[in-house]
Amino acid sequence: MGSNKKKAGCGGGEEGRWEGLNPEVLAQIFVRIEAEERVKTVGLVCRSWLEAVAGPYCWTDIDIEQWCRRSNRPLHLVDSAVRKLVRRSKCTFTRVSACKLGDSAFSFIANWFDLMTVLDLHLLGSIARYLKVLQIPMSEVTDKMVEKHAGSLVNITVLDISYCLKITCKGLTYFGKKCKSLIHLKRNMPPPEWENPTQVVTFKIDDSEAMIIADSMTGLCHLQLGFGRFGDHGLDAILTKCKELTHLDIQGCWNVEMEGELKDKCERLAVFNGPWLHDYEYEGILETDGSGADTSDQSSSSDSDYVSKFVSVFLSLQPFNQLQQ
Repeated sequence: MGSNKKKAGCGGGEEGRWEGLNPEVLAQIFVRIEAEERVKTVGLVCRSWLEAVAGPYCWTDIDIEQWCRRSNRPLHLVDSAVRKLVRRSKCTFTRVSACKLGDSAFSFIANWFDLMTVLDLHLLGSIARYLKVLQIPMSEVTDKMVEKHAGSLVNITVLDISYCLKITCKGLTYFGKKCKSLIHLKRNMPPPEWENPTQVVTFKIDDSEAMIIADSMTGLCHLQLGFGRFGDHGLDAILTKCKELTHLDIQGCWNVEMEGELKDKCERLAVFNGPWLHDYEYEGILETDGSGADTSDQSSSSDSDYVSKFVSVFLSLQPFNQLQQ
C-alpha cells in the first residue's frame, strides 16, 4: 500500500508538487506576494520555497513601502530590512521602494558589494548601476550622503524624494548632475502649515529648486512638485528647458499664478495638474492623455490626487512632526 501512496509536495498531492520547479519560475510566482508575506510565511512551506525566497530572483524588485508605513517602522528597522534584502538580491535589484530610509541604508544601496561573491574589481563601488527606480519618500537621507553617493546612481530613471526634508537644493543639484538618465521625478513637499504648525503660514516664493530641475534635469518626462514654493518664473524655466516633459503635477503650488503664456504652455502637455484642487475634480485629465491611452505609470495612481487626501494619509501614518524625530 505504501508504494501506491502519493508523495505530498509543497502544495500537497501529485499536481501540487512545486518543489521541483526552477527557482526562477517560483520567483515569478512569489513576487506577486507582498514582501512581508514572502519573508514570513512562504519560506516555511518547504525547503525549495525557502531557497527560492532566500535567493536573488525574488528580490530584483525590493518594495517594502507599505510595510514601512503600516506599523510606523523606526528608521533603524527600515535600514536593516533594506540591507538584508539588498544582500539577498546579489546585486541584481533594479528597484528599491521604502519610506523613512536613513543615510546608512542609502549608502548601502548605492555602493553595496559582497566580498564573498564579487571578485571582479570593476564591480566594486558600482553595484547600483543595475538600479533603475529609487523611491524613498519621507526619508532622513541628507545632502551629504547624496553628494557622496549620487555618482553610483547614474542609471536611475525614476526618483521619488517626496517629503525628504533633509535633502535640500544642494542634494537636488547632485542628483541632477549625476543622474542623467532620470525621466521621472517626484518631489512633493508638505504644506507650510505641516512644517510649522504653530507659526503663521507664509507663501514666500522660492524658485531655487525649480531652477535646479530646469538646469540639470532637462530629460524629465514626468514631474511632480506638489506644494512647491516656486512661482511663475520657476515654472516657466522648467517648461522652457525640460523639452521632453509630458506630465506635470503642481497641485498645491499656490505661488504659481499662470500669467502670460504659462497657461498655454501647460495646456500643451499631455497631462497637466494645476495648483488648485478643482483642476482635478472637474477636468478628469488624470485618466487618459486625450488619445484614449492610459497615462498611469508604475507608481501608485493615488499620487495624482494626493492633495485631497493629504491630511488623511498623514494622520494614518503619524503626526508630521514625529516623522522628523
